[in-house]
Amino acid sequence: MFDVLTTGAVVEELRRTILDGRIQRLGMVDALTIGAEIYAQGKRWHLIASANAENPRVHLVSSMPSSDPNLITPFSQLMRKYVRGGFITDIAQPPLERIITLSIAKRMGPAGEELPDDEEDADDIWSGSNVTKLDLVIEIMGRHSNLILVDADGLVRESAKRVTPSMSRVRPVLPKRVYELPPPPDKPDPRQVTSVTMEQLLLNSKPTETLDKVLVRGFRSMSPQTAREVVFRVAGDARATVSQIEPESATELARVLRSLYQPMLTGTWDPKVYERDDLPIGYGALPMAHLAVDAEEVDAPSISRAIEMAQAASGVETPRDHAQRRAQLVQNIDRALQSVGTRLHSLKQQHERSLDVERLRRWGDAIYAYLWQIQPGDTELVVETEAGEERIPLDPAKDPKEVAAEYFEDYRKSQKAGEQLPERIATATAELQYLEQLKWMAGEAEGFAAIEAIRQEFVEQGSIGTRPRWESGKQNKGHQASKKQANRKVSPLTDDDGNLYYIGKSGRENEQVTFEIAHADDWWLHARGVPGSHVILRTRVPGDDPEKHLVERAAGLAGWYSQARDGGNVEVDVTQRRHVRKIRGAGPGMVTYRNERTILVPAANEKTLGLE
Repeated sequence: MFDVLTTGAVVEELRRTILDGRIQRLGMVDALTIGAEIYAQGKRWHLIASANAENPRVHLVSSMPSSDPNLITPFSQLMRKYVRGGFITDIAQPPLERIITLSIAKRMGPAGEELPDDEEDADDIWSGSNVTKLDLVIEIMGRHSNLILVDADGLVRESAKRVTPSMSRVRPVLPKRVYELPPPPDKPDPRQVTSVTMEQLLLNSKPTETLDKVLVRGFRSMSPQTAREVVFRVAGDARATVSQIEPESATELARVLRSLYQPMLTGTWDPKVYERDDLPIGYGALPMAHLAVDAEEVDAPSISRAIEMAQAASGVETPRDHAQRRAQLVQNIDRALQSVGTRLHSLKQQHERSLDVERLRRWGDAIYAYLWQIQPGDTELVVETEAGEERIPLDPAKDPKEVAAEYFEDYRKSQKAGEQLPERIATATAELQYLEQLKWMAGEAEGFAAIEAIRQEFVEQGSIGTRPRWESGKQNKGHQASKKQANRKVSPLTDDDGNLYYIGKSGRENEQVTFEIAHADDWWLHARGVPGSHVILRTRVPGDDPEKHLVERAAGLAGWYSQARDGGNVEVDVTQRRHVRKIRGAGPGMVTYRNERTILVPAANEKTLGLE
């Protein structure tokens, strides 16, 4: 829970570790995330700061996060010019805000150019001229999170996300505009709450409402976790309602609330991680008694380490290299696969039960036919049918006609649901197949750009069927740079005779080579029955019957870029592009095709085939 208390603990830790340090390395992990190496107190520290709406954060990490040197944005360019090589002169948190400001000073050349790296220290910087001062403002505010460079005049130089007046009339964030803090809500300050304020809040709340929600709504910068902790410490139940709190408890509620915010003044933080079955389920900048009820409380050496441990357990560990980034992506896709597989199994079970729907109608008819035979208190009706004896359950507390009516109603509902199940099963099956293909492609991806393209597709596509999706399908403006990378046009391989071979290495690329690049007369190839790449063969001399060795060469590529690569010879389907169709409602690159022929070829890569 990256709330105000966590922010305060992070600020205190950063002041102890990296204040007066020099930012030696700086890189963009993605369009909304920076990683930095800072030399301070005789050692190297590594910092990550992200405005990603799904996981906004700022904290120290155990090693330098991997960055993408090809990711160039106006924000990244100014960061490299004015922040890399600078000294951190101050670290601050505006009162009760999830905002951290790093004040940075850097000596520039006479014309504002960067000076070469040297051995200057924090004291030397003030002895020279042309010192540039600015603030890196890190806003950790959910979907409103941002990274903003603010100059000495209080003007925005650039930001990871530009916020136009049409997006926010209250607080646009654009270059050359004055930077302003978010307007504070008109709510009491929890650090100064009195028993009178608390008593009035209770009186104005509904008795059935849970007290934690009342506190979140009633006080400024109150997180749900902090509110639950206050309620638990006073009432012994984190979900206690207003009616369960005695009026005289207002004084104790106010005292506990003030005590939780006290470390923001004293800096006496005590970070904890809470584990269940050896896996972290949460963390806090202070002990959280309501979490310790059914989890083991573990001391964390720092708030940054507590955040890292919690994130690693949820599959969002800070990426440090391409192998780890790839493994993390595969793990997230696999989690989505399990979810879809469970849903598909449930749908199939429902469909099996719906096939027996006629039984419900038959039971209703039988009860009416044998009303004269049913006695008060009977628990079942036994009738003879052509298939033998059938026992129909009855409810002794209900009139038999009422039981029959319920069977007829269940029959109508099951019949209606059964009509929709085949389509839902088909949708879930297509979704499962798409995720299996995406998982395989993620496991094969090499380099930042390829891994990021598949990650971006995974985030954008989400679950092909119904919500909720595994990640928000909505993308903010700050992702545009990475989208451009992910949507680069696939370049062909060319043989000595000028024939072209296009290979899709993600769902988006499969769709691109098949439906945007390929002509109707080009040849389309795919390994039969397994996840893999779409391969397009465009011969130098178009014709209905390309030479056998060209088709086998393209088929070898299709076999290599498929899940069947390690099985020796691979079955590959070949057809003309005109016979390939998208599957409606399925993920990118999911197709159906006809008029194919299947050939058996050894899998071979570009090097083996002489296409490098």
